[in-house]
Amino acid sequence: MADAPDRAPPVPLSRLLALARPQLRMLMVATVALAISSGMGLVYPQAVRWMVDALVSGGDVAGLDQAAMLLVLAFAIQAVFATLRAWLFTLAGERVVATLRTDLYRAIIGQDVAFFDQARTGELINRLASDTSVLQNTVTVNISMALRFAVGALGGFVMLGWTSPWLTLVAMSVVPVVAVGASVYGRYIRRLSSEVQDSLALSSQVAEETFSGVRTVRAFAREASETERYTEAVEHSYELAAKRSFAYGIFQGTVGLSGYLSLALVVWVGGHMVMDPTSGLTLGDLTAFLLYTLLVAMSLGALSGLWGDFMRATGASERVFALLDQHAPLEGAGGEPVGSLEGRVAFEGVTFAYPSRPDVTVLSELDLSVDPGQVVALVGPSGAGKSTIAALLMRFYDPQAGRVTIDGRDLRALEPRSLRTHIGVVSQEPILFATSIEDNIRYGRPEASDEEVRAAAKAANAHDFIEAFPDGYRTLVGERGVRLSGGQKQRVAIARALLKDPRILILDEATSALDAENEHLVQEALERLMRGRTTLVIAHRLSTIQRADRVVAMADGRVAEQGSHEELMGTGGLYRRLVERQLAE
Repeated sequence: MADAPDRAPPVPLSRLLALARPQLRMLMVATVALAISSGMGLVYPQAVRWMVDALVSGGDVAGLDQAAMLLVLAFAIQAVFATLRAWLFTLAGERVVATLRTDLYRAIIGQDVAFFDQARTGELINRLASDTSVLQNTVTVNISMALRFAVGALGGFVMLGWTSPWLTLVAMSVVPVVAVGASVYGRYIRRLSSEVQDSLALSSQVAEETFSGVRTVRAFAREASETERYTEAVEHSYELAAKRSFAYGIFQGTVGLSGYLSLALVVWVGGHMVMDPTSGLTLGDLTAFLLYTLLVAMSLGALSGLWGDFMRATGASERVFALLDQHAPLEGAGGEPVGSLEGRVAFEGVTFAYPSRPDVTVLSELDLSVDPGQVVALVGPSGAGKSTIAALLMRFYDPQAGRVTIDGRDLRALEPRSLRTHIGVVSQEPILFATSIEDNIRYGRPEASDEEVRAAAKAANAHDFIEAFPDGYRTLVGERGVRLSGGQKQRVAIARALLKDPRILILDEATSALDAENEHLVQEALERLMRGRTTLVIAHRLSTIQRADRVVAMADGRVAEQGSHEELMGTGGLYRRLVERQLAE
């Protein structure tokens, strides 16, 4: 990704927990419920102790009944508050992940265009979907479980010490082993989980590429090879996940063995103490102690599993927070609002190379000016820098040297979004969104009325074919407008630009992929669109170029020659050679 290191820096656990801060009130209520339900869990071993002692003492029926009632009451209270705890923590988790996804999407969409030149779409989608889901349980439900088992473990230790300090020392002999194992395991899982998430992102990238380019895949009969490529990516993530699973199994087995050995040791030592009248330990005490030992062992085992989950989430979160923290130098630069424009455009000594290819100079000391309301056609061989001029005018990038101005104001002094409200674009392959035709036209000006939308469609020669659809303006266009023909998509895009009513217009080979009939309809609509606007036309077709006020022929990132069509045809230079080649074809 642009300006991002290969490995994002570790994310402190405190930052993960801070995601839950907006849900603090709900979490506080849930924590109270957790404390009550966990507290009830500490009551039932005492009730069992009273029941055992009542049986051993020779038939204390009243004591047995009271202990049984206490046991039922403790379980009932625990169930009610456990339900409340689980509901509130889960609800808070859903809210946290929804907010995180929104914040992450806002951070991604706010990046410079240079970021998207290098970022992989599948990876970004994986960050939004998979990584945020991993964080969801970590910052809420897992915290709930961690608190629950921590209370159980701590309360169990207190009750163990109160029941028998000596047996408590015996039971705690395994704690150092578990603590050391958890530390080693946590570091390993954190690193491995980050690699797993990156591998999943790669497989998502492969899937996104093949799905979006399915026609190309089908045309070249490459389904099998693409399936093999996706399978390789999935298998790589599986291998990493298998290592993680093996480490998890080893750790859980070690913790479990430690707990069972501790329990066996307690039974052995405690049995000897019960048989020794001088120890003061009754069978009921030993039973309660064993129950508390099981409670502590289960709590520590669960905490060790949660520790692994926290480490996995920390690894998965590294890229998420790297995106949230990534600065957009251009989009975040601020600047003055543009206000009204005359539409005078100038490139003054502009030198530019794309950030993704810094060693390839695309424009070299370019000088070019366009007067307000003038139509200028940019022509030249592929790679001459025509589309780059449009990208710089939209301020998708800033030049490395020189400046681009509008009405004499350097674009770097202007707020990018304010600038773009005055610029309209119609490209060779316009991007339509998978909504209705009406929504795609209104994208140019969301507040426009239905009448204005229809007026723009009529001016773009689109109204008739739209009305011919059964659903009219509410017809869904499909992903990238796949349900419309090339000419229909162009006219919808022109209607969108007309509705926006920009002062400056960029036409990027808007008719080069159309047949003669569609070209006529689109050209007619474009002429209405260009009327009274400063227009840059990136064109190959002679019919488009001849209508321009001035033609600029470019080569190697510079202006090779400029003038009217007739003037340039008389010079016998680059432009004439381009025209003759087109006519020959």
